[in-house]
Amino acid sequence: MKVSSALSSLVFLLLLLLTSVLDFVPNIIVEGGEENAEQAEDVERSQFPDGFLFGVATSSYQVEGAVHEDGRSLSNWDVFAHTKGNIENGDNADIADDHYHRCLEDIEIMHSLGVDSYRFSVSWERILPRGKFGDVNPAGILFYNKIIDNLLLRGIEPFLTIHHHDLPQELMDRYGGWLSPLIQEDFVRLAEACFKHFGDRVRYWITINEPNLVSEFAYERGKYPPARCSPPFGNCSAGNSDVEPLIVMHHMLLAHAKAVKLYREQFQPKQGGTIGLVVSTHMYEPLTDDELDREAASRGLAFYVGWSFDPVVFGDYPPEMRRYHGSELPTFTSDERQLMRDSTDFLGLNHYVTLYAKDCIHSSCTCFVPSCFPGGDRAIRGFVSTTGFRDGVAIGEPTGNPRFFVVPRGMEEVVDYIKERYHNKPMFITENGYASPKGQQVVDLQHDIKRVAYHKSYLSALARAIRNGADVRGYFIWSLIDNFEWTDGYDIKFGLYAVDRVTMDRIPKSSAKWYRDFLHNISFNHQEPRIAIPFSSADGFLPNIKNGTAEMA
Repeated sequence: MKVSSALSSLVFLLLLLLTSVLDFVPNIIVEGGEENAEQAEDVERSQFPDGFLFGVATSSYQVEGAVHEDGRSLSNWDVFAHTKGNIENGDNADIADDHYHRCLEDIEIMHSLGVDSYRFSVSWERILPRGKFGDVNPAGILFYNKIIDNLLLRGIEPFLTIHHHDLPQELMDRYGGWLSPLIQEDFVRLAEACFKHFGDRVRYWITINEPNLVSEFAYERGKYPPARCSPPFGNCSAGNSDVEPLIVMHHMLLAHAKAVKLYREQFQPKQGGTIGLVVSTHMYEPLTDDELDREAASRGLAFYVGWSFDPVVFGDYPPEMRRYHGSELPTFTSDERQLMRDSTDFLGLNHYVTLYAKDCIHSSCTCFVPSCFPGGDRAIRGFVSTTGFRDGVAIGEPTGNPRFFVVPRGMEEVVDYIKERYHNKPMFITENGYASPKGQQVVDLQHDIKRVAYHKSYLSALARAIRNGADVRGYFIWSLIDNFEWTDGYDIKFGLYAVDRVTMDRIPKSSAKWYRDFLHNISFNHQEPRIAIPFSSADGFLPNIKNGTAEMA
C-alpha cells in the first residue's frame, strides 16, 4: 500500500510539472510545408486600437440543448441529426452543452476571462416556433432577455446573430425553407421580434450567419439539412447542385436586406445599433505561379466571398459570376438592387481556411485528397479546384478538420482583400478558431498549446493588417466551449473550455488561461478591473441597474 501511495504521489507530481511546463511553452512553431512553416508570435492587446472588441462566440443550436422545453419547436437540424448516418457517432444536440440551463454559469466564465463581447445567436424555433403561422413564444423572449441582461451587468456587450443555420422544421415542410421566396417574410418577422424585444439593449446585430456556407453545404454538397445535391457533388435523393445554391443565396440576401431596411427605418434611429452580415471567408492562393492559377485564386474569392458581400455593398453579384453563369444566376430588379446596395453597416468575417486554387477552365481537375472537394470544373465553383496540398506538402499544419490548416498569413491576406474590394468598410472577425485533431488524449485536449499558438499567430497577422490600414473592430474566438460541431458531432473541439459530456462541467484549457492573461494585460494597466457581481435572485434577473452598477435586491 505504501508503494502504491508513493507511486500515486509521483504520478501526481509529474503531471503537475507537465502542466507547468506546458503553460509556459514560448513561441510554438506551427509546422506545415517546409516553405510554409510559420511561427507563433508574441502578441499583446495593446497592439490593437482603443475600443477594439475581443470576445468569444457560440450559436444557439450548438450549445443550448433543451430542444423540447418551454415551447420550442422542432428544427431542421433536430430532424436531420436524428436521421441515422448524418452525424458522426450518431450524436445529436438534444442536450448539447446544456447552455439553456447553464447560461449564467457560462456568462460568469466569460466575465472571468475578461471578454468585451459575446457573440451568440437566438433560436428561431424558440422565439417563433411556427414562424409566421404562430405567435411569439414568451419563454423564448424571457430566456434571451436573461442572457442579455446578465451580459450587460458584467460589462459584456451582446453581439446577436438572428439566424445561425437552424430554423423551424415547419417552414421546411410547408414551403421548402430557403428554396422558397416565402421565407423572406418569415425571416423579417423573426428579425422584427428580436429588434422589438432586445434592441433597447443590443447594439450589434448580425442578420444571417454564413449564407455562402449554408448554400454550399445544404444545397450543393448535401451535407447539411435538407441534404439536397446532385452529382458530382454528392448522391442525394433530390436537388440540383448547379442551380439551387444560387436560388437559396438569393433569398437569403433579400431577406437580409429587408430586415436591415426594417431596422434602419423603425428601430435604428431610436436604438442606435449597427447591423451587418457574416460570411465564411476562405483565402485562396494560386497553386502554381502560372497566370491561370493566379486568375483562378482571384476568381475563387469572388465566387465564395464576393457572392455574399458584393450584393450587400454594391447591389449586385460579382461581375466574375455574371461572366461564367448563364440564366441560372438570379437577377435583382432595379428596386431590389437599391434595397441591396449598402445594406450592411459592417462586414463579418468567419475565417478558418486558406487553400491553394487551381484553374479548371484550361486544364482538367480531379480530387485525390480529403481537402479537395469535387466539382471544381463546374460554374457553381467558378471553375476553380481548391486543395490544401501542393506537391504532396500541406499548406500548413493539419487540424481536426481536413480543410482547416494553420496558415496565419491567410488572415492578413483575406482582410487585405476585403479592405481593397469593399473600400475598407468596417470589419469584425466574427469567428476564428482551432480544431483539435481527432483522437487526442485528455491531457492534450486540456493543455492545448497548439490552440494558444494558433490564436497568437492569427492575432499577430490581424494586427499587421490593422497597422496597414484595415478597419477591423473586433475579434471573436470560436468557441467559448466545446460544442456540437454540426455533422462532426462532438468529435471536433474548438473551445477554450472543455465540457464533460456526462456532468456538463466546464473545464478550462490552457488556451482559456492564455486568453484571460492576454485580455487582462490591458484591463489591469489601462482599465478598471472587472468586479464580479452576485445574482440577486434564482431566476438570474437583476433589474436594478443604474449608471453601470447594480443595486443588490
